[in-house]
Amino acid sequence: MAADPLTSAVSDRICKHMNDDHAEAVLAYARHYGGVAAPQQARMVAVRPEAMELEVDGERLAVAFDHTLSDSEDAHRTLVAMLRAMPQA
Repeated sequence: MAADPLTSAVSDRICKHMNDDHAEAVLAYARHYGGVAAPQQARMVAVRPEAMELEVDGERLAVAFDHTLSDSEDAHRTLVAMLRAMPQA
């Protein structure tokens, strides 16, 4: 099955999944990649080819990817790799 292009609908689906099922990971992205020392609340609001957009404690924050995402499978692989690359607490 082919991967979906990274449309706004696919972005919304990824964000809903991350916010509903992986809220701790979204906080970790804000902390590690966004440089927020102690985020209290973080939501993923968009996944674009160049960056994920987070809302952290009421402020928007863009976290750039190390490459331009090609599709939904690339987004999944990249988000997982970013999480695995973080030091474990």
